[in-house]
Order: sequence, then structure tokens, then C-alpha cells
Amino acid sequence: MPDSDFGFEVADGIATITLNRPEVLNALTFEIYARLRDLFEALRQDDAVRVVIITGAGRGFCSGGDVHKIIGEVLQRDMRGHLEFCRMTGHLVRNMRLLPKPIIAAVNGLAAGAGAVIALASDLRIVAEEARFAFLFTRVGLTGADMGAAFLLPRVVGQGRALELLLLGDDVEARAAERIGLANHVVAQDQLLPAAREWAERLARGPALALGTTKLMITNEWNMDLISALESEAQAQALMMLGDDHRAFYEAFRAKRAPKFKGQ
Repeated sequence: MPDSDFGFEVADGIATITLNRPEVLNALTFEIYARLRDLFEALRQDDAVRVVIITGAGRGFCSGGDVHKIIGEVLQRDMRGHLEFCRMTGHLVRNMRLLPKPIIAAVNGLAAGAGAVIALASDLRIVAEEARFAFLFTRVGLTGADMGAAFLLPRVVGQGRALELLLLGDDVEARAAERIGLANHVVAQDQLLPAAREWAERLARGPALALGTTKLMITNEWNMDLISALESEAQAQALMMLGDDHRAFYEAFRAKRAPKFKGQ
């Protein structure tokens, strides 16, 4: 469903979402927020998609909400209107985290505000050397706790680093992001999409049900104690052992060949 400011295509089990407003560093509008929210929900039922890549066109990944088309308009709303908007942006992150398929953010340039959180809400972040992150909410007079940032960021970089990034709102260059765990891998700009595609292809060939269960278990276990987590993992793993993909591995191992997973 491509259009002038939002690209979506599927090939070989990999869906690629491209934010396409390069003249404003792919700033988000109300419509793009809503479409992303709905798209990530719909992808849960799309068996043709096993992995998602999200990236931006031009020099930026996503500079956050469009100052004129969102901020200027939202300021004219009452409290209820503000809350409806903030809940909508949160539902985008909710749908990303509930999607039982890996999401790779290919961060090609500035990821600021909501753009930084979208990258954060992805499962893996491959980052171009020129890219940078900025959780700049406090710099514009807002709380750094936005779209789940105060929940997600401490779990990725630790509480101390999260407080630094959310309180100060400073830019984080790519190599610094890699050092603190915000970026999984930093590559040259011309290698960004090939590197993201390579990881996506590996994941797309893998056992989709096992990968999806792994992602959801990690998310679910954030709020468990150790004993609850151990029991939850035991139940999940017992179910996975009954799956076709685990049997496919065993049969391939006996035959001394690579397994062919079906996602079952």
C-alpha cells in the first residue's frame, strides 16, 4: 500500500516499511501514525510476512512528529484530544511489541523523538555511521516518558543511561549508541539496507513460530519474577518441542543436512 509518504512492500517473506517524507526527515503525521499502528496489527495475521524492516528515505530515519501538522494542531485541542493522540502513538508501540515477528530498524539518519522510540520498539537496530538518536522530549517541554520510552529504554540500556538520555535529551551518535546497547550493529551508509536485509533473510529462513515465541516471551517476562519466568518458559518450551520445526531439525540432523523450517 505505497503512497507518496509511506512505502510498504513484501518480498521473500520480508516486509519493508519506508517512511517517505525526506524533505522533513520523514516527520510523522496523524495519518502515518494511524497507518503504522494499523499495519503492525494487520501483520499479525499476514502469513506472507515473517520479518519486518522499517527505515526512512533520504537523510533521516524519522524526526518525530511533524511540528506543523501535529504539534501545531494538537495544541488547539482540549485535554481529551491530547489524550486520544498520545494513546494512538502508544498503540503503535504496543502493536510493534505484540507482533510475533522480528522487526529490524535500519536507522539511516536522525531518529528523534517518536522516531527514536520507533527504533527502540523494534527488536534489532542496524545503524548507519552517520545516524544519531535523540530522545528529545524534555527539550521541547514534554516528559521523556512518551510512547513507552520510559519502559523500554531502561531495559535496553539500563536505568542510569536511560535517565541520562531521557532527562538531558542529548544526541547519541551511532558508535556511542552501539557502546551502550542502543544499536546492535553500526555499518557504513551504503551497507545499511544490505546488512538489514541479510539479517532479515536469516530470520525469514528460520523457525517463525520459535522466533515469534522468543520475542513474546522476552516481552512477557519483563514483569515476572524468576519462578514465574521459569515456569512460563517450561510450558512454552514443552509446546515448542511438539512442533514440526523441532522435529524437522532432528530429522535433518540425522540425515546430515540443513533443516527446512515451516514455522510450525
